Amino acid sequence: MNLKKIRVSLGSAIVLGLTKGMIGAEPTTAYLLTYRRGRCLANCAFCPQARSSSGRTDMLSRVTWPIFNLNDVIKGIERAADEGRVKRVCIQALNYSGVQDDIVHISASIRSASDVPISASCQPLKYEEMIKLREAGVERVSISLDAATEGIFTRIKGELANGPYKWQTHLDALKTAVEVFGKMRVTTHLIVGLGEEEEDITYMMQRCVDMGVFPALFAFTPIPGTRMANHPRPPVAYYRRVQIAHYLITRGIRRFEDMKFKNRRIFDFDISANGLRSIILSGEPFLTSGCPDCNRPYYNEDPRGPIYNYPRKPTAEEILEIEKQIGLRKNGES
Repeated sequence: MNLKKIRVSLGSAIVLGLTKGMIGAEPTTAYLLTYRRGRCLANCAFCPQARSSSGRTDMLSRVTWPIFNLNDVIKGIERAADEGRVKRVCIQALNYSGVQDDIVHISASIRSASDVPISASCQPLKYEEMIKLREAGVERVSISLDAATEGIFTRIKGELANGPYKWQTHLDALKTAVEVFGKMRVTTHLIVGLGEEEEDITYMMQRCVDMGVFPALFAFTPIPGTRMANHPRPPVAYYRRVQIAHYLITRGIRRFEDMKFKNRRIFDFDISANGLRSIILSGEPFLTSGCPDCNRPYYNEDPRGPIYNYPRKPTAEEILEIEKQIGLRKNGES
């Protein structure tokens, strides 16, 4: 990596004063992406950065990531953090030789200018490498499983995808990260809609929480040039049910074992109708999930909808729409 350069998500770049533009919702985390001329060494089927992808190299999910001078980015982070506009920095890392040293350098540079919390999202690292990240100022680390089952993992980012990753290696790295950073200071990403069943992803969310790992939910997004460009997005109703299960599990209200499934689909959360309605009306389950202060505006969706993860509390009108999506309110019902 040329350490003079770094990619920044377009929304973050606007908040940091690096470029001008209009954004519907400001990111509360500054999202950075390590820069290199080539593609990622990994080969994840859904990612435009993948080794075999023909997609744009300035994209991750549906967000563009222009290149900036690292020193200018550091100054922008310092200024935005002082103003309270940015409450966290997330360094997302491609897989390439030496990336661990680059994350350390970027983290230390940010820490020398600001005490803003830093997250690093990267491939599985060794214990010693995680210690170096922590010493450089990284507060939390994310290692993405993406898939809810070993079979899907192997097919989309492991051996069958000609990728470098193994399911057990990822799980072991998550456990090591918990040892280094502490329980619930480690995150993993789970992408809904890769071919899993509701029962699969609900079980995996519980397994992560039991490990001390916080599962962040993403909705699958087809990106041109990737091997999954023609794979459909998950039905919104399916995503809403998973979000409710996520809310209950991550807050310790209910466990996977408490919920009932029919044809591997959730039909009973083991909570009263009034209790469920109260949770839905709060809007909390439908917010972006991840590290504290991570809201990832429109990472998975077009601002025109449908919105899978809300970057701020849903409005009353949006809550009514969510109720319809879940099937609790019929069209025309007030």
